[in-house]
Amino acid sequence: MKITEVETFVVGNPPPGWGGRYFIFVKLVTDGGVVGYGEAYNATVGPTVMADYITDIAERHLIGHDPFHIERFWHRAYGAGYSSRPDISLMGAVSALEVACWDIVGKETNKPVYELLGGRVHDSLRSYTYLYPHDDDQTDVYLDPDLAAQRALDEVERGFTAIKFDPAGPYTVYDGHQPSLERLELSEAFCRRIREAVGTRADLLFGTHGQFTASGAIRLARRLEAYDPLWFEEPVPPGNPEAMATVARQTTIPIAAGERLTTKTEFARLLEAGAAAILQLNLGRCGGILEGRKIGALAEAAGAQLAPHLYNGPITAAANIALATCSPNFLILEAIQDFGGFHAELLVEGIRWEDGHVIPSTEPGLGVTLDEAVARAHPYEGDELHLLPQMEPFAPGD
Repeated sequence: MKITEVETFVVGNPPPGWGGRYFIFVKLVTDGGVVGYGEAYNATVGPTVMADYITDIAERHLIGHDPFHIERFWHRAYGAGYSSRPDISLMGAVSALEVACWDIVGKETNKPVYELLGGRVHDSLRSYTYLYPHDDDQTDVYLDPDLAAQRALDEVERGFTAIKFDPAGPYTVYDGHQPSLERLELSEAFCRRIREAVGTRADLLFGTHGQFTASGAIRLARRLEAYDPLWFEEPVPPGNPEAMATVARQTTIPIAAGERLTTKTEFARLLEAGAAAILQLNLGRCGGILEGRKIGALAEAAGAQLAPHLYNGPITAAANIALATCSPNFLILEAIQDFGGFHAELLVEGIRWEDGHVIPSTEPGLGVTLDEAVARAHPYEGDELHLLPQMEPFAPGD
């Protein structure tokens, strides 16, 4: 079996746009007509550049090669050009292609991917949702603790048992910084009001975006401890695991991190430093499913858990589900609400979500199929990056 074709799709995400401005999918086809899909969690280049990047990597290292030889492909792509080090854009491209290979392998063997990685451990996967703004909101949900508490209660009534929110203020290209007194008060008010609203029916997941110094993060964490969040997410910039470990040692709240990390090398540094108890690897960036399995093994040996991150489309969601299903140290899965809306429209059959849990598909491969007609009908024609921090330094009052 050989891979003979590669095609990319840059798909605009229509309003409300949950999951990002756009999704970047890849399709691989073998000489036997088997199709596999993958997705990149884009970072530092524009979407069309990233799509071309994926095609270039495929043409250099996959076309004409056996999709079963995933380890060989991974190392060829990782080491080509005399690099052999974590690179977030390269690994986004490699992740998309690697996931597509696994989709082909599963279909060719007539097995779900998770059955090829140790087999099903979990029959259902606990999931959480972010508190997303609504078009009809009269105020900004991230400046209004009462509205956030009502929204959190609505999600608990829907079936979720964990809610993520991030009222701690803007993040910038100059971080870390100290939180302002106003944001410290607001963050504590959010935790207080949401805990009052949901009681013990749901865990609170306090999100930040690496915007604080270690001392600033500790000040914030001490405000939040009384409300017993399940985690404090990425409290300092991701390139300094030692600073994150300083925060971890000074708070009772478990530290979660990893959406901006890639490869087992970076996650190993995080674990060795004692910086995080919960790893938020994104399979559209970290290096793919097999690399995710290796990261999971490192975490298991260190007593850490997995909470796969998702701020992109449904193909990465399916890859996250495959890894979570076969991982004994799985904790919780990020969902884009209940995987309805455009995420469902992009799939021939949507992801099964019931009462706060994802039910893993028993279909071969990833268990989902991209609806190419829908993808082609929603091209993204801009050139913005997937996520944009504030470009000016933080100032109190922001």
